[in-house]
Amino acid sequence: MKLNLDPRDVEALSHIVSAGVMAVACTGRPFPGAVPWVKRLGLPGPIICYQGAEVRTLDGAVMLDHGVEHDLAMEVVRYARERDLHVQAYRDDQLIVERDRPEAHQYADHAGMEIHVVGDLDKAMGPTTPKVVIVTSAQKAETLLPDVRDRWAGRLNAATSVPQYIEFTSVESDKASALRFLADRLGVSQGEVVAVGDGRNDASMIAWAGLGIAVEGSAPEVIAAADQTIPGPGHGGIQKLADALLH
Repeated sequence: MKLNLDPRDVEALSHIVSAGVMAVACTGRPFPGAVPWVKRLGLPGPIICYQGAEVRTLDGAVMLDHGVEHDLAMEVVRYARERDLHVQAYRDDQLIVERDRPEAHQYADHAGMEIHVVGDLDKAMGPTTPKVVIVTSAQKAETLLPDVRDRWAGRLNAATSVPQYIEFTSVESDKASALRFLADRLGVSQGEVVAVGDGRNDASMIAWAGLGIAVEGSAPEVIAAADQTIPGPGHGGIQKLADALLH
């Protein structure tokens, strides 16, 4: 799963920032995996990361931290163990796993992180973890998602970021709640917020924002949450957004 930045998108984003619009990366990625991309995009921070569980400044200072409580996280871990699914958590910005499986490497390569095999997540996680992630096939994740949403309804948020990842966060934590926190902190009204995304984990912030924009080809629930759509990376979507915002 290789990710690249189209120079035209980077340039268009630069024009948006130069015009005085504050652009914030809002990602499911862990903080260490988000920083290199934020720097390549020329954004000064802050960063919404870990699916909205944390808001951090670019130098790592924590502005918001809503992790999954240990006992709840272990419910997900046991669910994965019983089904022989790869599951992972985080502690002190480290990716921790119980078994060195191919899915761990798939995620680590995508996220730009190292794998730390700990043997027992119950002992290694700490009081909270920013999120718990099950990594499996896209088809399996699609099948599991309704079950896990029903199983932890009202206790955990569950969404896919990319089709292979089912990501669990605290009910207090999603991209919408983090974006709302940051907007309040910065004195920006909801009506002035524009949110753009393409994953199920983006649906909540797209719905909350004054103007919600989905990338063409996103999951139906993401499209349904949006006010409009733009073309995907490399197809002029960010330029179209820039034109709409600046003219």
